Amino acid sequence: WFYSKIILGKNGVPVAENFRLEQSTIADTIQAGQVCVRTLYLSVDPYMRCRMNEETGSDYLVPWQLSEVADGGGVGVVEESKHDNLAKGDFVTSFNWPWQTAAILDGSLLQKLVPQLVNGHLSYFLGAAGITGLTALLGIKEKGHVAVGANQTMVVSGAAGACGSLAGQIGRLEGCCRVVGIAGTDEKCSILIQEMGFDAAINYKKGNVAEQLRELCPSGVDVYFDNVGGDISDTVISQMNQNSHIILCGQISQYNKDVPYPPPLPPDTEKIQKERNITRERFLVLNYMDKQEAGILQLCQWIQEGKLKVRETVIEGLANIGAAFQSMMSGGNIGKQIVLVSK
Repeated sequence: WFYSKIILGKNGVPVAENFRLEQSTIADTIQAGQVCVRTLYLSVDPYMRCRMNEETGSDYLVPWQLSEVADGGGVGVVEESKHDNLAKGDFVTSFNWPWQTAAILDGSLLQKLVPQLVNGHLSYFLGAAGITGLTALLGIKEKGHVAVGANQTMVVSGAAGACGSLAGQIGRLEGCCRVVGIAGTDEKCSILIQEMGFDAAINYKKGNVAEQLRELCPSGVDVYFDNVGGDISDTVISQMNQNSHIILCGQISQYNKDVPYPPPLPPDTEKIQKERNITRERFLVLNYMDKQEAGILQLCQWIQEGKLKVRETVIEGLANIGAAFQSMMSGGNIGKQIVLVSK
């Protein structure tokens, strides 16, 4: 079984109907160096919206092709192996896992997983102990300039999403004295405070965000982990301190529009940024892969110690992956959006 996609174009909101499910067969035999895998979990992520354009606007993303199998982060189990380092029963992952229930893959392109590192939660390797967690950790370390004892206040937008929910917790672990999240429902805000240890959370769909920020960040904002862009980010930047830092992780509010990435700031916001010497540099985790191994081990240690709380929204069935993607793009998930393909 596999999914193939319909090109959406640069403007427009993705819907489940942009994808279709087809039945197919895979080869009966595998070649030297290959493995046959059964898919367990697939990940849907905001960056995939860019892959629905013929021009992704990014040099590291390849557009999905019309009527070809879509791909993304995945975890599976080896069912047959002709690769020297992989055996039947091994758990493996890839950033380019095909959206299929089963596949024949080049074993050299797979990473072998150790389930004990995540207390047996294999799907965590697609989120908190994978690229998502690394993005939060390395974004804060490389662009946040967080220092223990510096009394810094961090604000996170898209705070209940896969990356934001981790970023707030990591900001605290790295030394921020105050962490405030911005999310879109009261339930999300409650989870951020009660489960994730945020000091406060703002439902941007209720009340005046600027007023609430002033009240909750009386000393201004020193570090802003930006997942959304747009009006919310303009509001946060207006309350940032001199020599503060924006971690430019994502701009999900802009992904359905034909704008460059990262989107330019409005003139008034750009003026504030320049006058206050606020850093705003694009952050791409793939530029720091030399720090991947140490970063993953740190994330796994925090998970094992209970210092990093992980939330997932799980939809079952490959047939529902389009609906899962649509829901994630409109904020329907809390934490990482996962598709359970098989158990």
